[in-house]
Amino acid sequence: MLVEELWLTDWRIYEEAHVQLSPGLTAVVGENAAGKTSLLEALAWLTSLSSFRGSPPEALVRTGAGRAVVRAQGRREERDLLLEAEIFPAGRDRVRVNRQPLRRSRDLLGALRATVFSPDDLALVKEGPSGRRRFLDAALVATDIRMDDLVGRVDRTLRQRNALLKQAGGRLDESTRVSLDVWDERLGAEGDALARARHELVDKLAPELAKAYAELAGGDDISARYCPQWAQVTGGPGLTEQLGQCRKEDVRRGLTTVGPHRDELELEISARPARTHASQGEQRSLAVALRLASHAVVTEAAGSAPILLLDDVLSELDPRRSAGLLKMVPAGQALLTTAGPLPDDPAPERILRVTDGRIEEVAA
Repeated sequence: MLVEELWLTDWRIYEEAHVQLSPGLTAVVGENAAGKTSLLEALAWLTSLSSFRGSPPEALVRTGAGRAVVRAQGRREERDLLLEAEIFPAGRDRVRVNRQPLRRSRDLLGALRATVFSPDDLALVKEGPSGRRRFLDAALVATDIRMDDLVGRVDRTLRQRNALLKQAGGRLDESTRVSLDVWDERLGAEGDALARARHELVDKLAPELAKAYAELAGGDDISARYCPQWAQVTGGPGLTEQLGQCRKEDVRRGLTTVGPHRDELELEISARPARTHASQGEQRSLAVALRLASHAVVTEAAGSAPILLLDDVLSELDPRRSAGLLKMVPAGQALLTTAGPLPDDPAPERILRVTDGRIEEVAA
């Protein structure tokens, strides 16, 4: 999987831009707010139809323009690949793959994948469990496109069950009881399946995470555990049974109190919770290691490496860890942005300098 050229029109601060990318590591350098992140964001958008910065469509279109255009030319499994997208401030975007209209966003997984690290990924370690659940589900979908359907079904079933609980207004009458029987059975089956998939994924992630962290930061013991207190994967009762046991409380509170939406991915450094006991540097290193671990697992499952996009990853790493990170960038295409100096070794294959939305290649 390789992107050779990227064109931008009216994307963020770019009026027009055209860059050629290395099959290995391309470094994108420049001052803050010059447009480095926006370059990576455009490439990542083509893999997911969304901004990894959480920006709405109107923020992606250059001020005064009616649309933004992003095009990427590359190769996948020795076949040409052309991705073209028109992004509108309002209304439906238009995307084509090899000049054919894209029918479903999930079909992009068959065309292009990317692993993205951004400074916001520190929240994967520092903040609450919801971000870690989203991380696991995104990795599941990247390893097996069928997981997209399962994750979507769990979300829809959970929303419908919660709507019924809210409508009940704290009263468990016969009609509510019968309806809850149906939703409990459905959420139980789907939730158990999602928990098993997450559990299996974490079993694969854990050794890769420990390896990546050791290479990046040193020899601290790293552990990762998926912790659903209710799930069959831990030897306890299944979700359907647990939902029945929690029914009165759920009706009283008007929401579902147990299920995959409440589960946790526990991360520890030297047997201490990373969220509360690790230093800022340790947390940042662990966040990077999480992305590298998921990258390795997805590569193994897909048979080819996603494009690795590392946005401002060196900014809060000391020189030793910065050099260590570049040395451990896995084989395949990678782009890295930085406002500071690059480590001397290893040198990137290509260096692009960004200045106020203009891109030029400089000697590597």
